[in-house]
Amino acid sequence: MSATELLANTLSPDANTRQDASAKLENASRENYPQYMLMLSAVLAAEDTGLHIRNAASLALKNALSARDNARQQEYSNRWLSLPNDTKIKIKQDALVTLGSSSQKAGNFASTVVAAIAAVELPQGHWSELIELLLGFVNNQDNTNLKISTLQTIGFICETIKPEILSLRSNEILTAVIHGARKEETSSEVQLAAIHALYNSLEFVRENFEREGERNYIMQVVCEATQNSNVAVQVGAFECLVRIIGLYYDKMALYMEQALFGLTVMGMKHADERVALQAVEFWSTVCEEEVDLAIEAQEAQDYGETPETESRHYAKVALPDIIPVLLLLTTKQEDDADEDEWNVSMAAGTCLSLLAGAVQDIIVPAVIPFIEAHIKAEDWHQREAAVMTFGSILEGPDPAVLTPLVNQALPLLIDMMTDPNPHVKDTTAWTLGRICDLLIACIKPDIHLHPLISALVNGLQESPRIVANCCWALMNLADQLGIYYDDEAEQQGSGPLSPYYEGVVQALLRVTESASNEANFRTSAYEAITSYLSHATPDAIVVVQNTLLTVLDRMEQLLNMQSQILGIDDRNNWNELQSNFCSVVICVIRKLEKGIQPLSDRVMTLILQLIQAAGKTSSVLEDAFLVVGSLASALESNFAPYIQAFLPFLYPALKAHEDTQLCTVAVGIIGDISRALGEQSAPYAESFMTVLLENLQSDVLNRNVKISILSCFGDIALAIGPAFELFLTTTMGVLKQAGAVEPNPLDYDLVDYVGQLREGILEAYTGIVTGLKKTPKVEILLPYAQDLLHLIQRCLTDEERTDSLVRLCYGLLGDLADSFPNGQLKQLLLNQWIASELRSKNRMPPETKKTMRWAREMVKTATQ
Repeated sequence: MSATELLANTLSPDANTRQDASAKLENASRENYPQYMLMLSAVLAAEDTGLHIRNAASLALKNALSARDNARQQEYSNRWLSLPNDTKIKIKQDALVTLGSSSQKAGNFASTVVAAIAAVELPQGHWSELIELLLGFVNNQDNTNLKISTLQTIGFICETIKPEILSLRSNEILTAVIHGARKEETSSEVQLAAIHALYNSLEFVRENFEREGERNYIMQVVCEATQNSNVAVQVGAFECLVRIIGLYYDKMALYMEQALFGLTVMGMKHADERVALQAVEFWSTVCEEEVDLAIEAQEAQDYGETPETESRHYAKVALPDIIPVLLLLTTKQEDDADEDEWNVSMAAGTCLSLLAGAVQDIIVPAVIPFIEAHIKAEDWHQREAAVMTFGSILEGPDPAVLTPLVNQALPLLIDMMTDPNPHVKDTTAWTLGRICDLLIACIKPDIHLHPLISALVNGLQESPRIVANCCWALMNLADQLGIYYDDEAEQQGSGPLSPYYEGVVQALLRVTESASNEANFRTSAYEAITSYLSHATPDAIVVVQNTLLTVLDRMEQLLNMQSQILGIDDRNNWNELQSNFCSVVICVIRKLEKGIQPLSDRVMTLILQLIQAAGKTSSVLEDAFLVVGSLASALESNFAPYIQAFLPFLYPALKAHEDTQLCTVAVGIIGDISRALGEQSAPYAESFMTVLLENLQSDVLNRNVKISILSCFGDIALAIGPAFELFLTTTMGVLKQAGAVEPNPLDYDLVDYVGQLREGILEAYTGIVTGLKKTPKVEILLPYAQDLLHLIQRCLTDEERTDSLVRLCYGLLGDLADSFPNGQLKQLLLNQWIASELRSKNRMPPETKKTMRWAREMVKTATQ
């Protein structure tokens, strides 16, 4: 079979033909990779071959060069780089020639291939002439298709390659891209490709944006493109403005004043929704930036510093101009809109929410007239827009400003849950959910609770989307009332929700009987159930127990249906339900604590069956393991009978190094078991430590799991106390090595990681010291005291230290001093830096200050 036939078969409507062709291509790539790549590039370049086949060839080439997974990407890159030079040159030549194909689509296909090769070669310093070649193509006045495909290629390269690799050529790239985007360019397709390329290159032209002349020219070209006769170019230009305001907010003052205010307000009024959406997105981005800047300014003020970038309050200045347009857009709902489809009314609602966060109180008088005028309108579009607007402004303004308005609106909103229009009902349920979440004090139990709960429970019989929002509102009500009346309910044994627990939970359980989970409504109902059970007052504990029995029955029934699962949809549904069941069981265990004992055999039996049935479905395994962890924490020493049955399932999960989440949960379970059993966990400590130390050696295991492992050493040491001596030398060596890691201060991800790593190390040391403190074996710590103090000193002098890290440092310092009160560490503890740190005048949370004072007392005793 020829290459073209094989590629054509990968697009066949018949599944067997497709699978057979894909398997043959996969075999060809494994058996003779050079020949396979040459075959594909020849098909891509063949002008007499059908476009669909050339597209299939370009996809196969791209997929052989790029992968989402880092390890596989490395493998693909190495495979390409090891090809003979003449093979690589031929494939590149075919792709470059195809950029200028008489068919523009073929040129588009080739652009993805050129970019994929560039992503492998440019970071290695290869194919250095590529950018020069592409710039030459862009300047080719005779071949429009070549210019379009080349600009697309530049855009793809800018999107996939780190800015620093291209920074030396940024001026030339920018010149070529801007040249194509100018209003003088006669081809709108060239302009569109150039605007898209500019969008992708915005991050690495930072230096050009620093220079006023160049910045002015870029902004001029982009602003002019928003007025282009081609709507697609306008959309692309507004997308550029959205990205520019996000990247270069501090450089925008002049342009905002002279052009952007006007252009974006006009853009929001554009007849074409695609343009209006991007213009709204511009203001959403401005608001996000200004909310972040307000937080940074507050933090800087707290530390007596000047913020790096100051807010220009563009949203506040533009409010009178943008509010009327946004309010008008909220009324542009479509009667039969797809619920998952983003449209202007949704975008306007989101922008109003962000505006409320950015401008706070002043948004309220700007929107109230619109709400009052439309909330009782005949036209459902206006009613829904009024409710959406009200719900959107509930976070940002001072609660004192909002409270009288919410008090006034609540009865009307509760009544609107019976509105004849489903869109209005849906938005009303969402708005009530927002009030429950953000302004719970407005809900007076004796006045509002009965009508509110009745309205939301009645809403559980509506369409899936309304049900999901009613569940969310009921969940927020339980969570926030639970927090608000917590102390009172504890003293009296009942709370405002006491009369409603049984009715609400039963209604939610009826919702969860559905076989479907459209709009996520069934999962939302289970989440609401867990909230009601978590906050159940003592007088409602029977509801908690009965709900557990119902869920365990359902879990058992579902396990028995395992053999009836037919396709992927059935399997996904089964997995989703089992995860929902697990979350309810965990919640009940945490609520009942030791009271779970009478049902613990049944819970553990079902969970072990679930782990076996789940196979390699890691999400279900994670949830099942979390049930085991919570059961261990609740039962403590009474968990011992279940250990032997559970360990055979725990060890494979610990060795699943590719599955970061599952491995993290499994490490956490070792900590749970160690804490639960205390000294009784000693027989298992050796096997636990062995597998954890092996995991630290793994090249595949995610580095964040390794932090959890270090912390887990502390749990084991604390549990078994002096018996940890067997592992002390190895563990201290590992911790010392990990503690020596120093980040590059310019690599922010690494700085964060090292901060978390040090917290894990300090937690391990704290567990080890506390486990040995006040035991005859405490002396074995003396040789390591210097290393511990050295790490504490480095952590406390680190400018990037977090409050939690500082608290751990003080705690460990205090524990170490408390372990040797008779002066064995006197000379080390008299170091000047320790006295200085323990009298620190830095701002810190009360808990940290309390720990520091305690450490100071311990050091004082240990140095007398």
